[in-house]
Amino acid sequence: MRNIVLPARCDRAATEALLPEFQAALGAGPLSIDASGTEQIGQAMLQLLISARRTGDGAKIIPSSALMDAARLTGLEHALFEGTIV
Repeated sequence: MRNIVLPARCDRAATEALLPEFQAALGAGPLSIDASGTEQIGQAMLQLLISARRTGDGAKIIPSSALMDAARLTGLEHALFEGTIV
């Protein structure tokens, strides 16, 4: 299983920096996204996470409390975490 670790601050710049890693990992088997250390998350990263969940085998996301709060606030909890929280 491939693993991608998200930084503490997941703003647009972080999303752009991680995009090539996501593109290489998606479709190459199971993917785990470790967001346990994420303290801030922006819309661009939320969009990338939704895409990762819907592509290939569907990524599993290990969330931080900040990511869970952002998911609840935006109504994306179901799309990001249903059946994937470890």
